[in-house]
Order: sequence, then structure tokens, then C-alpha cells
Amino acid sequence: MTSIVQITPFVFTRELKSSCAFFESLGFTPTLVQPELGYAYCQGHGHALRLLEISPEAELGEQMIYLDVDEVDAFYETLRPVLDALPERRVRPPFDQSYGQREFHVKDPDNCLLLFGSRIMRLADIPGG
Repeated sequence: MTSIVQITPFVFTRELKSSCAFFESLGFTPTLVQPELGYAYCQGHGHALRLLEISPEAELGEQMIYLDVDEVDAFYETLRPVLDALPERRVRPPFDQSYGQREFHVKDPDNCLLLFGSRIMRLADIPGG
């Protein structure tokens, strides 16, 4: 029987070059960039994402990607120099969620919300879980 090897989200962007640079600063290397197609495939941290440039007139819509990490505070600290350089209100430092995750949030240049998180409680320990 065949199986799914990986799930790779598409992240829409209005400017491919700046998005490639942003995701590269987070540890995702653009391994295939095709500017003529407005497309890039980026790999990092054992995973991948695809950037797709859309026209300035196209509706972007809300985008969110959840990235599960081993230890969210340590991961945040490795990215801290990059995150500290981002404009105000683009980063929310680590905090605990009521659903048993510790997270930090980052908005990319096109307002795609990246949620980095790790589990802090077992599902059975969460009220109503």
C-alpha cells in the first residue's frame, strides 16, 4: 500500500524574493526557485513549504501554518536575532495556550501567521480534553 510521504503547505506571497529571504532567515533554504513561475520550494528543519507568488490584485485571504517543534522556548531563542529585527507586532513571544501547547507566533511579510508550538500537557490533563 502507498502512503503519504509529507504534507507541504503553499504560502502565498506578493513578492517571491523577499519571502524567500524571510523564510531563509527562519532556517528554510530555497532549494528550487523559479522566478518566472513565481514559485519556490524551501526546505528546513526536516520539512518543506512552497512559496507561490500571486498578483497584487488577487485576494490573499488569511493563511496560518502550525509548526510543531521539540522545545518551543529553545527554538525561539535560536531564532531570536532574526525575530528581534522584525517590525513591531510581527512576533508574539512564547506563551502557554489553554489547549496544552506553548507557542510563539510570527507573521511573514504577507501576514501569513506561523505558529510554532510544543506540547506542555497531555490531552487527558486539559479540562474537557
